[in-house]
Amino acid sequence: MSTLDVETETALAALLGDEPTIVTSLTVLAGHDKAGDPESCAELTFRAGEVTCIVGPTGSGKSRLLADIEWLAQRDTPTGRSVLINGELPDLSGRYAGTGRLVAQLSQNMNFVMDATVGAFLDLHAESRGIDLDATQRARIVDSANRLTGEPIREDRQLTELSGGQSRALMIADTALLSSSPIVLIDEIENAGIDRHAAIALLRGADKIVLIATHDPSLALSAERRVVIGNGAITSVLERSDREREIAAQLRVFDSLQEELRTALRSGRSLDSVDTSFVETIGGKA
Repeated sequence: MSTLDVETETALAALLGDEPTIVTSLTVLAGHDKAGDPESCAELTFRAGEVTCIVGPTGSGKSRLLADIEWLAQRDTPTGRSVLINGELPDLSGRYAGTGRLVAQLSQNMNFVMDATVGAFLDLHAESRGIDLDATQRARIVDSANRLTGEPIREDRQLTELSGGQSRALMIADTALLSSSPIVLIDEIENAGIDRHAAIALLRGADKIVLIATHDPSLALSAERRVVIGNGAITSVLERSDREREIAAQLRVFDSLQEELRTALRSGRSLDSVDTSFVETIGGKA
């Protein structure tokens, strides 16, 4: 494990340090669309342990909704929305705090610039929270990250050497198992080069409020509820139907095949041995 200088430790501690905050609900109060007309959904509440997907065309305002939540909007963003935490106005000092942040956001592109190893990063994050992270706990976080990405992450590897997918996998595992931020916002996880379903399962088990902006049908249908965005506003909120649950299971079969093909290609194996016969049963002949 590399040794960090005092200045770097201080900077990273300020960035990562946080105190646990119990959040059972997040409520978004309606603003307006791009034309200034009121949103049809007057109030929308998300609860701890729930995963909600946000869908809509490119440019419809999915990322803007995530930004409003991250900013703890109080009618002071372009949408005019307001955010409540546990049914009450939040402490707006959390917007700028390096510690005790309510929201962790995982963007589409994520790479580290810190001069530290993976192990040192996890130890420092734990130390900033007053946690004595032992070798077993640290290994659990790294192992969880490795379940999300193809090329294994090692504790002694420099953060700056990680790929974008590895970086994101590490931060998802860190967010789920070590971070105290009770709200997690994810923008297009399907583009991260990781096992997105395993990532969602990991975050779901952490009892956090998870919102995911996505274009991926399989991912969108993995959530019990999805928020539809159009013209900068929430246009509807849909609960997953029994039929959609069946479709989600079918899409997972295709996901598994794609992952098998991807793994074979990456490892230099021939695809002749991969069983794709079931595709032909639904008219998918090459």
